[in-house]
Amino acid sequence: MYEGMLANGFAPGGQLTTTTDVENFPGFPDGVTGPEMMDKFRSQSERFGTKIITETIARVDLSRRPFKFWTEGEEEESDYMTADTIILATGASAKRLSLPGEDTYWQSGISACAVCDGAVPIFRNKPLAVIGGGDSAAEEATYLTKYGSHVYVLVRRSELRASKIMAKRLTSHPKVTVLWNTVATECKGDGDLLQSLMIENIKTGETKELPVNGLFYAIGHEPATQLVLSQLDLDADGYIRTVPGTAQTSVKGVFAAGDVQDKRYRQAITSAGSGCMAALEAERLISEEEAEDETIPVEQVHVPAYGYLGADKE
Repeated sequence: MYEGMLANGFAPGGQLTTTTDVENFPGFPDGVTGPEMMDKFRSQSERFGTKIITETIARVDLSRRPFKFWTEGEEEESDYMTADTIILATGASAKRLSLPGEDTYWQSGISACAVCDGAVPIFRNKPLAVIGGGDSAAEEATYLTKYGSHVYVLVRRSELRASKIMAKRLTSHPKVTVLWNTVATECKGDGDLLQSLMIENIKTGETKELPVNGLFYAIGHEPATQLVLSQLDLDADGYIRTVPGTAQTSVKGVFAAGDVQDKRYRQAITSAGSGCMAALEAERLISEEEAEDETIPVEQVHVPAYGYLGADKE
């Protein structure tokens, strides 16, 4: 049995910890809160012998195997620990606008994932808003028409960045109104739930209050790849590139799972699946090399330009 180490900071991390209700994860027919789900994941992992180190990894050296890594506060050159394989599951965080009132209503009317949260009861048959002008915004707004009474899309420019087919689908939908040259300036509510947005037309300067019970950001995500900058192949958006159909990165023995390498699906269930793939691949590699006790040279792995799970071929 190979016993892994999970270095995740001082508490189970990830976007699930900021999610109030998870309705679409198998095995929870009545839903579950994000923090409760993370606690269950942690307990199950410990039950099978995982040693969980509640410290933050500050630095890694992937230049040779075994790989070296340092925790915060122990960053002298001689303070390193080693690992024959590393699975990077550092995730990604949704970009936010830091509007007044945003923190108050985050996950209480404000979200960055329509697929995750759109079906939650507080959004059903209510007016909703999406901020963004790309394909993601068009997809999320169209998706939300299944649940909301109407969807407003706030676009700060006079045109969409989305593909022609997505833009046409969005602008022709009877339950969608696109507000051009418009930005949100404040989130307002009753202290518990979001009830409206203050918006401004940046061309005319006109401001008004838009009654909505849900706000969804679709302005991109930031993958947490600071630890491996210049050490692994990343795509143009900063996501770790993997060999298609695997969790293998550009360095043999380093695997990536979850949102740090997936910018299409970004779901808890798909992250769990890619985590399983990475664990199986790491275990298989160690099994194949367990007879070797000398220092293992690092091998570079060719990753095609479209090499992340769920990528489109260029």
